[in-house]
Amino acid sequence: MLLGVTTWNEFRKGNPLRFALVPRLGVLLLLHAAAFMAYGQTKSEAVAGPLGPNAPVVITLDDAIRLAQASEPGYASAKATSQSAALDRSIARAALLPSARLYNQDIYTQPNGLKAEGGEGVFTPNPKFVANDSRPREYIAQGIAEENLSVAGFAGVRHANAAAAMASAEQEIARRGLVVAVTTMFFNSLAADRKLAVAEQARQEASDFSRLTNQREQAREVAHADVLKAQLVEQQRIRDAVDAQLAAEKARLELGVILFSDPRTPYTLNAPAAEAPLTSKEEVEQVAAKNNPELKSALASLAESQADVTAAWGAMLPNVALSVNYGIDANEFAVNGPLDPDGLRARNLGYSTSVTVNLPVWDWLSNQHKVKQSEIRRDVAKVALSNAQRRLIAQLDEAYSEAQAAHDQLNSLDVSVDAAAESLRLTKLRYKSGEATVLEVVDAENTYVSTEDAREDGRVRYETARAELRAITGTM
Repeated sequence: MLLGVTTWNEFRKGNPLRFALVPRLGVLLLLHAAAFMAYGQTKSEAVAGPLGPNAPVVITLDDAIRLAQASEPGYASAKATSQSAALDRSIARAALLPSARLYNQDIYTQPNGLKAEGGEGVFTPNPKFVANDSRPREYIAQGIAEENLSVAGFAGVRHANAAAAMASAEQEIARRGLVVAVTTMFFNSLAADRKLAVAEQARQEASDFSRLTNQREQAREVAHADVLKAQLVEQQRIRDAVDAQLAAEKARLELGVILFSDPRTPYTLNAPAAEAPLTSKEEVEQVAAKNNPELKSALASLAESQADVTAAWGAMLPNVALSVNYGIDANEFAVNGPLDPDGLRARNLGYSTSVTVNLPVWDWLSNQHKVKQSEIRRDVAKVALSNAQRRLIAQLDEAYSEAQAAHDQLNSLDVSVDAAAESLRLTKLRYKSGEATVLEVVDAENTYVSTEDAREDGRVRYETARAELRAITGTM
């Protein structure tokens, strides 16, 4: 800018170089204008930045669950296992269906120096390898359809169906466990933010109370001990606020790990307007009997072990293999062979069929031992199913009792917070009028902070218990 002003002054004084400086002056003015516009644009972007792409993302509980399902590795592994098991079921079913393939082969064998009369009266060289055809060249081009029938094959389909059902149940277990974990972290973060606000409020009240004790000491209404006590409380409230800030940051980072690629991404949690009501125990029991994934997984495991028993028995039964070949297997790659002396032509294109029956006779009792192994695993699966049923009953009662107790205590905590706030207000008024001691004020402040924190812990407890109950019943 100074250079531009100097150039303009020289131009006004009639400097001989003024005409040469005119283009340079225009360039300088353009540069200064561009710099001014860039400065204004940068300043406007800095002001509008928080309202643009850097604005915090608003996250609801449903959004948190959806984002966690897309990034949590444990759930991704369970989902991949379920998808793979579904493909295994399709593969097992395909093994029971006929298969088709194309078979092409060209065989050449070195002649041994001798010739033999062929079927058409033609003398051809004999091959050195007697296992090959009677001629040095052989062409094979066939389409083959095959089918294998066995008890083990049908049992394999049952096994694959049961494995797919069990993998699907395990995926649902992983999903519900993830929902419970995300719900707990979501409300833990909300509680940490609320505790931070309470700590800041307590710090401000402690600062005001310290100022009040100083004023009353100067007015010779209280002793210096009250001032010291108020200062100690204020220092403690400052430390509590710092700890609350650290706890809130930890809770936000812990939740951000499973929500975003960068855990430091700014976001705001949208808390539900009110606590969801608790359904009746009869409805919970009815739904849990139908939708519990642990019970479904145990049932699928039993079905899988029963299929293994069937497959082990099937290994001792006959199996049948069917094969149909259609095509060419001749010394010439042609549909028709050469003419014979009688003027007839051989047909090379044709078909052949085969039926193979395999009957096990003796295998040193290995199949019998496999049957016993499968029966042992089946008995274990029965015990696991019985245990899953008993565990479901116990978990259901425990989860419902926990949720009901947390819900009742949450209502009581709301009343306690209102009472503690009113007690603190009245105690401060009594202290100002000289009717209460400093210890009573400090005790009222401690009671208010502890009841506020207890209410937030109670809300986390209720939401966690409710999420666990919904995970058992499958109503998520």
